[in-house]
Amino acid sequence: MADVPSDAPEHCPGTSSDQAGKSSACQGCPNQNICASGAAKAPDPAIEEIRQKLTTVKHKILVLSGKGGVGKSTFSAHLSHALASDDSKEVALLDVDICGPSIPKIMGLEGEQVHQSGSGWSPVYVEDNLAVMSIGFLLSSPDDAVIWRGPKKNGMIKQFLRDVDWGEVDYLIVDTPPGTSDEHLSIVQYLSGAGIDGAVIITTPQEVSLQDVRKEIRFCKKVKIPIIGVIENMSGFVCPKCKNTSQIFPPTTGGAQRMCEELNLPLLGSVPLDPRIGRSCDEGKSFLTEVPDSPAAVAYQNIVQNGTASHTGMLL
Repeated sequence: MADVPSDAPEHCPGTSSDQAGKSSACQGCPNQNICASGAAKAPDPAIEEIRQKLTTVKHKILVLSGKGGVGKSTFSAHLSHALASDDSKEVALLDVDICGPSIPKIMGLEGEQVHQSGSGWSPVYVEDNLAVMSIGFLLSSPDDAVIWRGPKKNGMIKQFLRDVDWGEVDYLIVDTPPGTSDEHLSIVQYLSGAGIDGAVIITTPQEVSLQDVRKEIRFCKKVKIPIIGVIENMSGFVCPKCKNTSQIFPPTTGGAQRMCEELNLPLLGSVPLDPRIGRSCDEGKSFLTEVPDSPAAVAYQNIVQNGTASHTGMLL
């Protein structure tokens, strides 16, 4: 939970719980007296600090999916590249997948380090107008495992939002891990003052993915995050030679199209499978500039345009 102190015991009920400071798990905790007094139920002062820090960020967009392996990080990276292709826009990409940070690899930034200045941590720049921050920059090796409980992950996310010197930014894209757990609750809580413009939901066509994505959509509704729209990733495979399309992941229940119709959500577009996307990510290059005329690259550009049309200029 986002209201659990970083030094709390394993079964901490949370500072906003009626059992705060009173349950058996609270025995021996250094925060027990504060929690029992009710003082800990006050809003986290970091929320206001983050609000002030992000006054220079115009739009904050989350990339979400209840399912892992559907291409959230790939989409986040290429959405950032697409937005930054307009030289007049300043774009930032924040990776809050604490245990599986793949953004440094995808963006070609492995081995880069974060530097600290008087105004906070300096993000790593891919282009003059595209900044990136990830816990991957803080690890000694990309193979290092981050073995943290929720409170420590929450503290890291708070630090990213409060202590990074983003500067003047038009779009802050937040790449999240799968699920509806600690990282998601933290980002929602800490951005409650600054405001979240909306979420882009990523799915693949098959029901095993859609089932978890529906949970993510309900999460957004419960915590009142506007949904910009849904992306169907890996939507068919277009043969680069004959141009025929094959369904690698068959949409047995109608895919994202039917789900969006049932839930009254905009389908922003579908991105076909293309092995060159995976190769570009492994090489740390932008697929949009490597193969700009491919069906997948065209789909990405159309998605940004559709996001503009369906959400009053949210994405561009």
